[in-house]
Amino acid sequence: MFLYELAQDGQSVIVYFKGDLDIEATEILEEISQELRAFEAIQINLSEVPFVDSTGIGLLIHLVETLKRENKQVMISDMQPEVEEVFDIIQLKEILGEEIFVKTK
Repeated sequence: MFLYELAQDGQSVIVYFKGDLDIEATEILEEISQELRAFEAIQINLSEVPFVDSTGIGLLIHLVETLKRENKQVMISDMQPEVEEVFDIIQLKEILGEEIFVKTK
């Protein structure tokens, strides 16, 4: 099961993804994409995402690129080691830009 939670601070928001980032997250990510357009700075916190598959990676890329096209500041933070390893293997940091990947802990 995939869930999310928003923590808003003015024009900034932290989105806490919870659960596996896979095909089951499709509808939720499409829904959240609309919500996030209202903010200027978006931090996507992956600390509670233990697993990501190719569909989830595609969804994440689409979400980040959509927000960046709208001149939003986007960050991805606090990946679990297993998820970070997958991102490293597929060179996601090179695809989306290393500057958006941050650690807050």
